[in-house]
Amino acid sequence: MSYLDNIVFAIVLSVGFGYFFTNVKKIIRNINLGIDVNRKDNPKARWKNMIMIALGQSKMVRRPIAGILHIIVYIGFIIINIELLEIIIDGLLGTHRIFSSLGVVYDVLIASFEILAILVIVAVLVFWTRRNIIKLRRFVSPDLDGAPKKDANYILYFELVLMTLFLLMNASDFHLQNIPGGYSHFSKAGFFPISQFIEPLFNGMSNELVMLLSELFWWLHIIGILAFMNYLYFSKHLHILLAFPNTYFANLNPEGQFDNLASVTNEVKLMLDPNADPFAAAPEGITTPAKFGASDVQDLNWVQLLNAYTCTECGRCTSSCPANQTGKKLSPRKIMMDTRDRLEEVGKNIDANKGVFVPDNKSLLNDYISPEELWACTSCNACVEECPVNISPLSIIMDMRRYLVMEQSAAPMSLNTMMTNIENNGAPWQYSQQDRLNWKNE
Repeated sequence: MSYLDNIVFAIVLSVGFGYFFTNVKKIIRNINLGIDVNRKDNPKARWKNMIMIALGQSKMVRRPIAGILHIIVYIGFIIINIELLEIIIDGLLGTHRIFSSLGVVYDVLIASFEILAILVIVAVLVFWTRRNIIKLRRFVSPDLDGAPKKDANYILYFELVLMTLFLLMNASDFHLQNIPGGYSHFSKAGFFPISQFIEPLFNGMSNELVMLLSELFWWLHIIGILAFMNYLYFSKHLHILLAFPNTYFANLNPEGQFDNLASVTNEVKLMLDPNADPFAAAPEGITTPAKFGASDVQDLNWVQLLNAYTCTECGRCTSSCPANQTGKKLSPRKIMMDTRDRLEEVGKNIDANKGVFVPDNKSLLNDYISPEELWACTSCNACVEECPVNISPLSIIMDMRRYLVMEQSAAPMSLNTMMTNIENNGAPWQYSQQDRLNWKNE
């Protein structure tokens, strides 16, 4: 590469990473719109979660076919980034395969990259077939109509093109390395178990044309990687990056244990204590929240907003949801997608108004998620259990239900009747307290 090429490469690299980090700052800003919650307890368990679930893919393999294919793509993504590091150094310094001095280690690395690349291509083709030909039920849903379906396919096309360019780049490089007497700076380096079979495509071409094609594949490959990296912000594939913090900060409480509001718990204790002073000040640290529950994204905590950005839209949550399986409107996947869409809308509002959110007469509740969806939930935790990256749609559903009940008194008739009976009779049934034990005499 000439000095001009090095300069152009540095500019392209700077623009690509600059735009990427600008969007990362937006994501962090949007997540921090949520209410603060302490998730720094028990770091040992949190690190174990992250290593086992995000890095080890332990929940993915519960569905073996998709799990194994995903692991292939995942490992390919991680390991081929080593190759990306070499490309960046070569592009900035004008060198060629700078890591080739590693000798046998380099040969093993290149061979591994190539084998992974062909496995990724196979996995991508299977994923595309499952989505577009076989049309698995969890991929054929109103949740995914329009942009989400296109996004999933765009990612598959990206990966297919990037892996193909990688193999073509290596094949043309291999061809130039084996020209009798050597060609330019293409000294022999690397072992190419896959691209050696592609190399015959360049037979009969002039050395100059193969050199031009090699440089073209190289540039398209690195530009494609930068484009893919920046597309992540607009895609469900943010989970590539966010799965790690999301699993680390996940709720460690036993499934089914809900978070009680301290102020409400204190009021209940006062009601149950006949000696309590109802006019006494609340204990230190217990304050009444400005709003009970959540009606918009700013009312959720920051971990729930991180969950929304991490959602992979895989549909495992919805496919295991008993409410969804019986035809009800609820889809846990849609809950997460709607939360992310609303959060993005709020973020754009802040950007448009110089860092200040201007009320837009919209909210997550009603404009995105309907009460019908919320009340269809059985709170069984199936969605939480199934999620491969420890997302909790249930926590968002319960916070929005809390708002409906405590702020709007908008619970369904059956629940209102039950709560009235508990208040008046001390039980959910419509019997007087004197008659509650009559069943024993029957």
